[in-house]
Amino acid sequence: MAWTVRVIMNGVTGRMGRNQHLVRSILAIRQQGGVSLPDGTVVLPEPVLVGRNPARLEDLARAYGLSLWTTSLDEALSDPEALVYFDAQVTGARAGALQRAIAAGKHVYCEKPVASDLASALELARLARAAGVANGVVQDKLFLPGIRKLRRLVDAGFFGRVLSVHVQFGYWVFEGDWQPSQRPSWNYRREEGGGIILDMFCHWQYVLENLFGRIRSLVCLGATHIPQRWDEEGRPYPCTAEDAAYAILQLDGGVVVQVLSSWAVRVRRDDLLQIQVDGTHGSAVAGLRDCCVQHRTCTPRAVWNPDVPKDHDYYADWSAVPDNESFDNAFKVQWELFLRHALGGAPYRRDFLEGARGLQVVEAAYTSWRERRWVDVPELEV
Repeated sequence: MAWTVRVIMNGVTGRMGRNQHLVRSILAIRQQGGVSLPDGTVVLPEPVLVGRNPARLEDLARAYGLSLWTTSLDEALSDPEALVYFDAQVTGARAGALQRAIAAGKHVYCEKPVASDLASALELARLARAAGVANGVVQDKLFLPGIRKLRRLVDAGFFGRVLSVHVQFGYWVFEGDWQPSQRPSWNYRREEGGGIILDMFCHWQYVLENLFGRIRSLVCLGATHIPQRWDEEGRPYPCTAEDAAYAILQLDGGVVVQVLSSWAVRVRRDDLLQIQVDGTHGSAVAGLRDCCVQHRTCTPRAVWNPDVPKDHDYYADWSAVPDNESFDNAFKVQWELFLRHALGGAPYRRDFLEGARGLQVVEAAYTSWRERRWVDVPELEV
């Protein structure tokens, strides 16, 4: 027998919130019969949709056979059967709503970044700790098949001593004039919480620190390569946020990381996200789902000679890491972990302090760009 728990979902009329969190996570958990807690109890989450546009909420509820929706956050938070609050709103609206949810005694889970700035994120962590409510931030990349295979290699000692990591992320986002843009226009307005550094460096922080070690310092250069784009109504607007960032980071143990993040790059690699790890004993290249390796015993002898045609297939020197397990949707996996933590007391470490750590790296990157220098990233405490 399943125990039904209402989950307030704010901001899920947007693409990410609807597809990944509502449909592929909460509704998928319901379809599978709920999630088991450590004591064997089964929890069946029931979504309560919250947003500003009643027509969009009604359409979304009708499309998925849901009955609970409201444009009043206070109404949703006053429901004693709603124990969990989730936020996928635009970044600028998130901190205030999370504070209200914490004050209402709800367990809180949210998309990254937790807030628009480090000070606000730390305040949320303090409030959640003082209120004794479970709190968590989405770190979906850790649960992607390609990253999980990298984790498997790290845990097995495959790399020996890790020397360097190269992260390439991005794709060409159409400007919106002759082809519709694949991203919302607010992404390119700094005043509305846009910018690729704020959007992506939270991801790089938790991926790098969970796999390879703490970030100790960094240097970053941002750029607004496309100065004008066209919004959803076809109107031109000036871009006030960066659409690309180029960074070098130093981790514990001397690991050097290069990160390219860009919405103004055309893809000629295996995936939209590609991470190459080079170590003394072996190397690996991971994408969203796949991962391939080259051990030192299988490394060919490369010889530089630009005067003859290339006759070696370097891709053929790599071997695929097998799946060896079934990989569920990355967002759904973390939802299940959070629900087990919030409702059943299972261990969980991806809390608001971890989310604040992401914003610490974001602010260090902006400082480095602004002041044109290396910036240290110290330990962070609430």
